[in-house]
Amino acid sequence: MEPCRHRCVACFKMFNRRQHLVEHMKISHHSLHQPRCGVCFKHCKSFESVREHLNVPDHLFKGDCKSIFSERGCTLCLRIFEDATALADHKNKCHLSAPLPLVTPTRTLGVNTRLKAVAIDCEMVGGGDDGSTDLCASICLVDEDEHVIFSTHVQPQLPVTDYRHTLTGLTEEDLKNGMRLQDVREKVLAILCGGHNDGAGRLLLVGHDLRHDMKCLKLQYPSHLLRDTAKYVPLMKTNLVSQSLKYLTRSYLGYKIQCGKHEPYEDCVAAMRLYKRMRDQEHGKAEEEEEGDGLNSWKQSDLEKMKPEELYHNSTSEYRCWCLDRR
Repeated sequence: MEPCRHRCVACFKMFNRRQHLVEHMKISHHSLHQPRCGVCFKHCKSFESVREHLNVPDHLFKGDCKSIFSERGCTLCLRIFEDATALADHKNKCHLSAPLPLVTPTRTLGVNTRLKAVAIDCEMVGGGDDGSTDLCASICLVDEDEHVIFSTHVQPQLPVTDYRHTLTGLTEEDLKNGMRLQDVREKVLAILCGGHNDGAGRLLLVGHDLRHDMKCLKLQYPSHLLRDTAKYVPLMKTNLVSQSLKYLTRSYLGYKIQCGKHEPYEDCVAAMRLYKRMRDQEHGKAEEEEEGDGLNSWKQSDLEKMKPEELYHNSTSEYRCWCLDRR
């Protein structure tokens, strides 16, 4: 008689002992928020893991995920559609075009302007003897509709020893009439605080690897209001290392950026589009689930009495899914 095996209903791993399944569920944090295959619904840590799964030959996975995805799957969002016609209609919306080059700011914030999220990007030049000290030289903020709400060059606080012209396109002349860093920081905070002077953040701050932007601005902001496309688990590599914004834009939005010099506006728009694509995902009832410790709040003895489906039902994500921002 073969021993009873216990199967994870999320990633399909098999375990000889129930307690091993419980330990797996506690460290995996499986939930409806996790990226998953649109064919077999296998849960993965990141969308990159889903891509790898969909490239596994069907005879190795004992399924038909690869063949179905190749016929009816979107290579950007990884969704599966009923037929080729539905897929073609979807691709026209999913595949985006690069934004037009920025000419002048297009939006002025009024007292009653309602914003929920803004994206930020800074370009840095180099200071210090070897040019390795990052100095903020330009900044751009855009809203969810990709309208520029703030854009300016910044006067470096230290002498510039490397303008990094190949990447930034900036020269000494560009920065000569830039805003003072202190004035820039106050302007950014005023936007993020909704025009109030109390220093309390009210808007979500979107960006890619935000710690660099915040460091060069000498800006502190509540972590629960940060939406960082470099640190969001579903957008990371299979080993949970950050992807570049250039890679994410090409793989999830369908167009190229940073082909020459880096444009803050272009990077802002890419980060905002990535955020909105993740935010607008449909996770069903998961969008209303309560935050908590999930399986770690249960006694081990009670967990070992649960069926695999019950373990999954009581499991919660290890990160806050951006779909919850729609509430």
